[in-house]
Amino acid sequence: MAAIDSVKKRSGKWGAITAAALALPGVMSAQAEEPPEKGVIALKYLHYRDSQTNHTIYPGYDGSEGSSLNRIRVNSPSVYLLVPTSHWSLEVSGVVDQVSGATPRYYSDVSGATKSPGGMKDERKAGDVKVTRYMDRGSVGVGLAYSTEHDYRSTAVSLEGRYASLDKNTTWNIGLAGTSDTINPVNQIVVGERKRTVELTAGVTQALSTNDLAQLSLTYSGGRGYYDDPYKLFDHRPRTRNEAIGMLRWNHHFDAPDATLRSSYRFYNDSFGIHAHTVEAAWVQPVTSFLTITPSVRYYSQNSASFYYDPVTDASVYPGPLGTPAYSSTDQRLSAFGAASVGLKGEIQFGRWSTDLKVEQYVQRSEWRLGGKGTPGIDPFSATTVQLGLSAKF
Repeated sequence: MAAIDSVKKRSGKWGAITAAALALPGVMSAQAEEPPEKGVIALKYLHYRDSQTNHTIYPGYDGSEGSSLNRIRVNSPSVYLLVPTSHWSLEVSGVVDQVSGATPRYYSDVSGATKSPGGMKDERKAGDVKVTRYMDRGSVGVGLAYSTEHDYRSTAVSLEGRYASLDKNTTWNIGLAGTSDTINPVNQIVVGERKRTVELTAGVTQALSTNDLAQLSLTYSGGRGYYDDPYKLFDHRPRTRNEAIGMLRWNHHFDAPDATLRSSYRFYNDSFGIHAHTVEAAWVQPVTSFLTITPSVRYYSQNSASFYYDPVTDASVYPGPLGTPAYSSTDQRLSAFGAASVGLKGEIQFGRWSTDLKVEQYVQRSEWRLGGKGTPGIDPFSATTVQLGLSAKF
């Protein structure tokens, strides 16, 4: 479950610095550095479920689970509170992730957790708090975050600043964050392992016209410590991981349909040897004075990590790698693949209240990798996410 947590943290720790402006339909100027006019309380519930077909058979596995394997299920309620004053704002959020199921150990091989009654179960609790001080053309924010589960604990601190030009059409931002994790897997392969990460980000948001808003952000992260997956045999990874991310966002508002196109491109590169590309687009369309519909699409592609290896089907070798490499892993997330997502969100606003529902379908296939075939022998993987939210301003 530590892996799930790390994926969540990588997926957007810093994108929120000016993402609020980019997410709002019709907002086509860089945001002034002013405190929010109203407070917000929001409740969100997320349900996630994934599965994988089961066609590739490896030594020691008889395929008795059938043609499809249900893997992970997550139920995640969360709450968010924003309290503004004349020069300050306070943000507090909390979430509980209830995780169950089992993940494949090697390709379609089933982990031992599936064989136990009810499979694997875990609960992750996380919370964060952020205080922001607003000045004439800038702001400074300090944040603290903490999450815990039965085998993983994470603590993070962050500092971010924003500064706007005189005409408020340009906003610069810079942020620094540090994370300290403690890993204690239940199989006790390691005890009290640590991982520490420092992350720096910088970006600029520019109003190009009355209908166009663009943002460029760059992030560098350096990590040291335990990166192995303790629940996978022969999984040994370097104890350092350096990551670089470049993100370009562009919003364009179309006057005639009164709609906004939100688009982005993200490039990722790390010292594990992974290079990844993400392209995303969403169309924000008001249907009535109170109803907004937002369809979205996303494409993702990556090559494999330098130490990823394909399991050998020879029973005398499988599931280990050939020879004795210094680092090795068969984690599917480190393989070469492509993935596509489609989503649809509906939002209803009535007075100070709003509610939203979003459904997203994700499909991952090796052959969808950009510029060539992906890792062989991995069966297609799919996931469905449903999010329901309710919020009120006060």
